[in-house]
Amino acid sequence: MEPETESRGRAIAASAGIALRTRARAKVNLDLRVLGRRADGYHELESLVAFAGIGDELSLLPHRPLALAISGPRAAGLEADDGNLVLRAARAFERAFPGSASGAFHLIKRLPIASGIGGGSADAAAALRLLARLNGVSLSDRRLREAAASVGADVPVCLESRARLMAGIGEKLGAVLRLPSLFAVLVNPGVPVETVSVFRALGLTAGQPLKAARDHWAVLPPEAQELRALLACSGNDLAAPAQSIAPEIGDVLTYLEGLPGNRLARMSGSGATCFALFDDCNASAAAAKMLAKQRPGWWARPTLLR
Repeated sequence: MEPETESRGRAIAASAGIALRTRARAKVNLDLRVLGRRADGYHELESLVAFAGIGDELSLLPHRPLALAISGPRAAGLEADDGNLVLRAARAFERAFPGSASGAFHLIKRLPIASGIGGGSADAAAALRLLARLNGVSLSDRRLREAAASVGADVPVCLESRARLMAGIGEKLGAVLRLPSLFAVLVNPGVPVETVSVFRALGLTAGQPLKAARDHWAVLPPEAQELRALLACSGNDLAAPAQSIAPEIGDVLTYLEGLPGNRLARMSGSGATCFALFDDCNASAAAAKMLAKQRPGWWARPTLLR
């Protein structure tokens, strides 16, 4: 379908009250550097971000009063109140685009919460995408990006959900990057980890000089093996403080490092979700199957990062 025809079709569907749908894909920090802590207390970060083929599902029934229903295997403990990021994103959109159409959202929650893979941020970004589609707003619109940043630090990078370098407190986004195929398994031990607690455990003093940002991610190696080698030279600066709060993360990493075919094991974001990279989809699927048998209490999913 041609872009213009597709856009017209979506508009007709929206006007007819047909639900619009999108996937809120899991965000994976392939690496993460903490460059320092600014005088205002915010931490400056730098991270190569990719997105998984798995995630939550969000739908929007247009031209209804703003509302949110939540279901799915990971819905327990989530409230459809003013603190929910989907509703916060919807209100940020309304402020950015006065008089815009809204509707009733339905979130199917499949990703673990407080898990370092941007579940809530991805949901908020998905809400903004659906509202933008409903109102004919481009994802590149400055007002939309400002609305995303006002909701949360990871929301801007989740808006397009494409691999890129993110920096600052999440507001600085590099160009979209073409990743080689990265076959992975994502694993969470079932322990929620609060990001603010991890940064507190990191213990950086506000106003100290920032480390220099790097510039070698501008062009990525075309082969997965080369990219994995480059990633092996970096790391996640939040892994140690996260493990001091949730030692289970260390158990997950030790397990992943011992899996047959594992090429790289690392924690994503502020934890507790970790990932391991493999040569192909068969190896990642076999790893997930083994995890299901040996660690049935852990959440484990094979996926492709891109």
